Amino acid sequence: MNWLADLLFSESVAHTIFIYCIVIAAGVALGKIRIRGVSLGITFVLFAGIALGHFGFSASPEVVEFVKDFGLILFVFSIGLQVGPGFFSSFRKGGLTLNVLAILIVLLGGLITLIIHYITATSMPVLVGIMSGAVTNTPGLGAAQQALDQASSATGVTFPQIGLGYAVAYPFGVLGIIFTMVFLRKIFRIDIAGELVEINKDQHPEEELPDKVSILVTNSNIFGKNIREFSEKYKSGIVISRILQNGDLFIPNSDTVIRENDIILVVARKGIIEDIVRNTGIRSNMDLTSREGKLISRRIMVTNREVFGKNLGSLRLRTRYNINITRVYRSGIEFVATTNLRLQMGDRLTVVGDEESLHEVVNELGNSVKRLNEPNIIPIFIGILLGVILGSIPVHIPGVSNPVKLGLAGGPLIVAIMLSKYGYRFSLAAYTTASANLMLREIGIVLFLASVGIASGGKFIPTLVSGDGIIWMGYGALITVIPILLTSIFARWKLKKNYLEICGFLAGSMTDPPALAYAGSIAQSEAPAVAYATVYPLVMFLRIFIAQLLILLFV
Repeated sequence: MNWLADLLFSESVAHTIFIYCIVIAAGVALGKIRIRGVSLGITFVLFAGIALGHFGFSASPEVVEFVKDFGLILFVFSIGLQVGPGFFSSFRKGGLTLNVLAILIVLLGGLITLIIHYITATSMPVLVGIMSGAVTNTPGLGAAQQALDQASSATGVTFPQIGLGYAVAYPFGVLGIIFTMVFLRKIFRIDIAGELVEINKDQHPEEELPDKVSILVTNSNIFGKNIREFSEKYKSGIVISRILQNGDLFIPNSDTVIRENDIILVVARKGIIEDIVRNTGIRSNMDLTSREGKLISRRIMVTNREVFGKNLGSLRLRTRYNINITRVYRSGIEFVATTNLRLQMGDRLTVVGDEESLHEVVNELGNSVKRLNEPNIIPIFIGILLGVILGSIPVHIPGVSNPVKLGLAGGPLIVAIMLSKYGYRFSLAAYTTASANLMLREIGIVLFLASVGIASGGKFIPTLVSGDGIIWMGYGALITVIPILLTSIFARWKLKKNYLEICGFLAGSMTDPPALAYAGSIAQSEAPAVAYATVYPLVMFLRIFIAQLLILLFV
């Protein structure tokens, strides 16, 4: 039975895999249990790791540290790929407000830490460790530890270990955010489905969505104008999909002349449809899409890397193949296909034309589900490489002895966002299907949580049951809950912020991937991830800066 003992207690590769598999499987299974309708979800993996670590099961610290960091990188990188295409538009719409709210959370956490220090005379290094755990910010802990080591070298004084304070406060740091999300949902009687509808309306207003209308041309000001002249007055972009002229139904080109009593099928934003009808003629009851003829409509997917990142106008598909592209379906949203629209992998285009022309367009755009499902491994790992490099670049701030870094979470997150948006310029198509992205994200977060639990399990219970441990956990709970509770209630009650956005910026303001995973599981939407990514970079800087500042000022 020596093999069994080696499997259970040695630090072999098989033992490490054995421990991780038990922790992850048990944590995911137990996380699905609901108590009064609430479950911890995937975050229960953390507590499964703590339990196993407490009972003496461990792995090589170097291996655990590597798995933890690599899991975190996979998680944040997949989040960046997911939210990248819509990140910049969402940032412009509400990013400033979300960042101000996140800054408020960070400053309140630092203020509460100072108040506890003055009231209880607790050592500042211990409190900084507790604060870092309470806000689940490992880079802040690392920066504070470096500042503390420098202070120890300069003065010869040994300061209290801040790691135990971090370990005790961390679990409730995760739980505190989740409990706050649940509490908000209860007191404001949140309907998740309703919130999802509202945020979709806010981010993609109904008047911006495409619509179609058949118009009988009766306005004499239109007679004799070609399609180009007719369309130029609507800068937001319209598409004349079909035209019925003298009994003939065909696809017009930019030089086609509009005549009296023509019937045109116009695709445009809902918000300008009535204006187009008023300036052109009257609505027609004739449905040109249902008339018999050679013209058919088909959805074609963009899977050819050669056209990725190019705009529709530059491809000249309309003039080359005598077809019309009326709409584009991307990430669950449909909009008008304008000439300056840049194509992305996975876009689905609504194309109108005859069978032969559509076949040519398919050959050019790809329309290969198999190719779409093939993972783009090279761009992903190049992106991770660039993210690690970016996260390692030190930024020197006057008055702070140690440089601030984005770290292994911030760097890959920013690079993934940029890669998903602008990767086409460097022939790096980092597109992943929704299922592939979800798998990458879930694997990353469970590896991260399991590693944190296994690493802290041995010290967690002994520290907790000691007199100081319980008190430290209480301090951590105050630092966790008070800032996010006050800020989130203000954001919902006064600013009328969407609940899904609130969940995202709460997780981002605490730099807490497990809380984001929980928010994503209840929302089934990318809205929390977008808000998370919006506030994360600035918050990461502030968390690191404040942790170092407290050490430098009070040690």
